[in-house]
Amino acid sequence: MPKIDRLSGCSDWIGLGFVERERTPRQLMELGIRLYFAGLSLSNTVRELEKFGVKRSRKAVHDWVHKCDLQPTDDASPNHVALNETVIQLDDHRYWLYTAVNPETNKILHIRLCSTTTTALTERFLYELTEKHNLDAVFLVDGAKHLQIALRRSGLRFRYEKHGNRNAVERVFREIKRRTSSFSNCFSHAQPSTAGSWLQAFAVWYNATN
Repeated sequence: MPKIDRLSGCSDWIGLGFVERERTPRQLMELGIRLYFAGLSLSNTVRELEKFGVKRSRKAVHDWVHKCDLQPTDDASPNHVALNETVIQLDDHRYWLYTAVNPETNKILHIRLCSTTTTALTERFLYELTEKHNLDAVFLVDGAKHLQIALRRSGLRFRYEKHGNRNAVERVFREIKRRTSSFSNCFSHAQPSTAGSWLQAFAVWYNATN
């Protein structure tokens, strides 16, 4: 079992508004969600809940996570935003993961999973990002061509940067990549939308615990 850290503090970031007649106490539901995002598998999360006398299935914990419908937010208006595009594997299919991070706080601003990579989809990601956070920033990019083309077509300012502020957020990108490396096991035969909602919720947990 992996070492569990960053479990202290409040759970205000977890929205349980969907709960109506759930037989699990809310505090234990919150604990289960936090344990899962801290790195425990669904099976190990279930075992931890059993220590409190609560017996729930792996599917029940899975449903708690996805019903929360968590979305990352950040009240800051950064002058710079680091962008990243990477490929992850789900079953036998490759997907493109877009991520935007505030380099001043290392908070995840937006994250999106796409079944392919095109300039149009990249522009959509940028539109969602700028609308959500009302950004007027310089975007820091690496060599990803779709990002550069989409930024140019969207009329957004950007700068190619291999070091500097991008260095500060590479740890965030690596952590996302590490956690999504297990998607083939966690999301076997799942719809991409399921993995996408998991990513959104993971971003909320990450922002709340870092």
